[in-house]
Amino acid sequence: MVEQHKGAGCIGLQVSRTPWFTGANSDRKSRGRPVQGFRNFLEQHLDTLNEQVLQAFQGQTEVADIEAYLYAPLERFAKTGGKRHRPLICMLACQAVGGSLAQARSAALAIEHFQTAALIHDDIADDGLLRRGEPCMHRITGEGLAINCGDLALSMVTQAVVEDPTLSDELKIRVLRELSAMTIRTIEGQALDLGWARDKRFDIGIDDYFRMATLKTAHYSGAVPLACGAIIGGAATETIEALRSFGLDTGLAFQIQDDLLNLVGDGTTKDKDFRNDIIEGKRTLVVVRALEDPRTKDELIEILQQGSTDLDVLDRAVQIFEETGALAYAKDQADQLISRAKNKLLAIDLDPACRDLLLSMADFFVHRLR
Repeated sequence: MVEQHKGAGCIGLQVSRTPWFTGANSDRKSRGRPVQGFRNFLEQHLDTLNEQVLQAFQGQTEVADIEAYLYAPLERFAKTGGKRHRPLICMLACQAVGGSLAQARSAALAIEHFQTAALIHDDIADDGLLRRGEPCMHRITGEGLAINCGDLALSMVTQAVVEDPTLSDELKIRVLRELSAMTIRTIEGQALDLGWARDKRFDIGIDDYFRMATLKTAHYSGAVPLACGAIIGGAATETIEALRSFGLDTGLAFQIQDDLLNLVGDGTTKDKDFRNDIIEGKRTLVVVRALEDPRTKDELIEILQQGSTDLDVLDRAVQIFEETGALAYAKDQADQLISRAKNKLLAIDLDPACRDLLLSMADFFVHRLR
């Protein structure tokens, strides 16, 4: 493995000598167990990926205050982790089209840096309390420093790719174009989400929701990671676009499932931010669908506007979602998206073991737990 040390004024892409992946073929024995196959894949490679992510924030300055106000908070945030499915499916897509997993390393890290920036800024915009079971960064550092940390993480998206010595200039430009478009789309979706809440909009339709969620989530949670991996792996245009389309459908299903889990949980655990989508008045697919029922529309609007944390009020909202069929509708929409996505994947030529993992990914997105 190549190891690049930081230079003057350089945050640096530091590449560990720890081998990246043992490869998708090592998960063959998980075939036939759709959800568990992809879950095993994530768990198998999480530690190595975490090491790479953390290195981006370590040893970057000799100035104690810069470390305390910038890199240390980012490192703490990165340590709280997550499943890191976005960078890992980027790697997987590269191998699926004939490349190596390691080739997509810098693009994978860039996508994770974007996720870091998006979450930090999103928590500030939503005045969030918790992220991944820990206080949101702005609750610890203050909003100004948290915004600055998010800005740095966003800058590192480009840097991770530009400083990768293993990618040709042509590939760097293609990947950066993808990442730039992804950033714009996500910000557009965030504008809709925040604007609807600010203006107390309850006239949002199903198509409006799908547009917002596709922009805000589906591009960066599925479509672009897969497209970047395929580009780096040397795939033909039709294969890249098929994987992108697969990623849009699965990424949208991922968001719908995320909304559902916030309302009903997994049946065994309840995070401290459980049902905060109701408290914040989020225009989720469940909410939009439920608002179509005139029998409970006014009551639901009142609940969404008051921002109450009273458990009885939150329970009543979920009861409305059940009575109007909104929960079942959202689940059905997610299932339809996954079914359509799988058909697209089966129509293209991919490494068989990698295809199995991508199909497993689709199932995982709608059957995962919080």
